[in-house]
Amino acid sequence: MKLQVQNIHFAYPSRPVLANISFNIQPGELVAILGTNGTGKTTLLKTINRILKPSTGVIYANQTDIATLSSNHLAQNIAYVAQQRQGTRTTVFNAVLLGRKPYLKWNATAQDLEITSQALNTLGLSDYALRYLDELSGGELQKVVIARALAQQPNLLLLDEPTSSLDLKNQLEVLQLVKTITQTQNIAALVTMHDINLALRYADRFILLKDQTIYAAGNADIITPQAIEAIYAVPVTLSTLNGHRFVVPI
Repeated sequence: MKLQVQNIHFAYPSRPVLANISFNIQPGELVAILGTNGTGKTTLLKTINRILKPSTGVIYANQTDIATLSSNHLAQNIAYVAQQRQGTRTTVFNAVLLGRKPYLKWNATAQDLEITSQALNTLGLSDYALRYLDELSGGELQKVVIARALAQQPNLLLLDEPTSSLDLKNQLEVLQLVKTITQTQNIAALVTMHDINLALRYADRFILLKDQTIYAAGNADIITPQAIEAIYAVPVTLSTLNGHRFVVPI
């Protein structure tokens, strides 16, 4: 799905958050949103998923204004994985099956059960199907919520800090899974991140937020020491090791 965000503005009663936000995302792309706390990264995802309504601007999914879509149609196209997650006394299989809710009329069909099983298999969770969410580690739970998003069969994944609170192994596994999914299923992913080096390793393009608007957007060429210092107020240098660029604070 092609996503087009045009001139989005959003303000909470106490303060403006987003101003004149415009960008496009193509199928098969993983795009990272970078910026300091409070710059509107999560708010931007919520406007795209229609949790929040922008004061002005339009968001198009395949040239259709998302404001005109029914809730079910929106959920069939866009899957949102929030930052706050907690385990409940629900099995992994049933939790992932919830991703089929936008398609259900009465009960889950054989097709819904098969799609759920496929999502579990994609995330390497087949052996966890009958375990309860409150028995899982943070990394395992993160994979479950991504599997649930995949069960929606979306054209766009919105992931809010998918690696927060994860150890290094799970950070790499989760982002590699997201990267692989975007490429093999030709869907788009928009991911908010704090770790610039992880973003450089996995993202195709970048959006840098500063002072309520987009400071810069593009490929890895926009990740410069000057841009990082302007965004984060920290002087850095850029280095390359084994083909990967990374940021080192000075």
